[in-house]
Amino acid sequence: MTLWHRSLKILQAIAQQRSYRFRLNSFKGFVSLALVGVILSVALAACGGNEANSSTETPNASPVSASKQNVELTLVSFAVTKAAHEAIIPKFVEQWKKEHNQTVTFKQSYGGSGSQTRAVIDGLEADVVHLALAGDTEKIQKAGLIESGWEKEVPNNGIVSKSVAAIITRSGNPKNIKTWADLEKDGVKLITADPKTSGIAKWNFLALWNSVIKTGGDEAKATEFVTKVYKNVPILTKDAREATDAFAKQGQGDVLINYENEVILAQQKGEKVDYVVPEVNISIDNPIAVVDKNVDKHGTREVAEGFVKFLYSPEAQQEFVKLGFRPVDEKLAQTKEVTDKYPKVKTLGIVQDFGGWSEVDKKFFADGGIFDQVQAKIKR
Repeated sequence: MTLWHRSLKILQAIAQQRSYRFRLNSFKGFVSLALVGVILSVALAACGGNEANSSTETPNASPVSASKQNVELTLVSFAVTKAAHEAIIPKFVEQWKKEHNQTVTFKQSYGGSGSQTRAVIDGLEADVVHLALAGDTEKIQKAGLIESGWEKEVPNNGIVSKSVAAIITRSGNPKNIKTWADLEKDGVKLITADPKTSGIAKWNFLALWNSVIKTGGDEAKATEFVTKVYKNVPILTKDAREATDAFAKQGQGDVLINYENEVILAQQKGEKVDYVVPEVNISIDNPIAVVDKNVDKHGTREVAEGFVKFLYSPEAQQEFVKLGFRPVDEKLAQTKEVTDKYPKVKTLGIVQDFGGWSEVDKKFFADGGIFDQVQAKIKR
């Protein structure tokens, strides 16, 4: 383009001189200026043609990220995945650099799944969201940021990590808590998060509800049970991390419901934790999704999809297992390491048993739903 730029400058100078001396009654001047205009147009078209050709050299590459040596991704996730992602991200960065000669850096945000969902809808420009439940991802889809069918673009219907609910007790289990039913006893104080802001709190509520339904109870009995249990909750925290801090650091409550992976992680850090994994339980399934509108805006689709794909790799799934998540890969789930590590659950409920997240949110957690009705009956 250097030669064309020089030619254009010369032509522009000629045009300026000609136009300065141009007279309407000068036919010769008119023709000269017209010729300059034609030449100038041809030069501009040639330049434009070269630019068009250069932009089609890599038709499959992301229009922005492919031309960048460094690419930044924003990952928005729920609180308890932080340790796992901090172990996995460096492995992905190393692999991507080796395969694509690009350096990927990450902005990371962790918090209650409900709060994170609202933040993304309100303008937090996440490239990838890893949330506590598919219902939160669906809310982002309904807001127009994620295209429909996101769960079909990756393995396992978009579920990349999973766990079950665990009941954590004080040392020695002085209240003798063994099952969900023990949580309705008088004198038992339970710490759990608020389902209005926390994904785990929704899972906790469903685990309690599921424990009645899966053992032959009806919805009236389930409502009565969860009402008694929530009467024993002195405080509803914002998210799982705050619930853990209230129980472990501030000494509040006799028991805590939390993800099993959180308990395992605490034990790995040297903490002594007494806990029970009830035999009737709920499969806590956590989805991953690319935020289509944002990656297209940022030009990061290729890298974002690469990261999501990497999370399903044996290498990444092994990191999830190390940090207490149950594997989504069935082959890995059958290994001795996994079967020795995790107590067997005899009766495992799934959210589809209750109609999927759209129905669950509407029935239990929407304004005026069963959770609000339960709370209205409780005098704190």
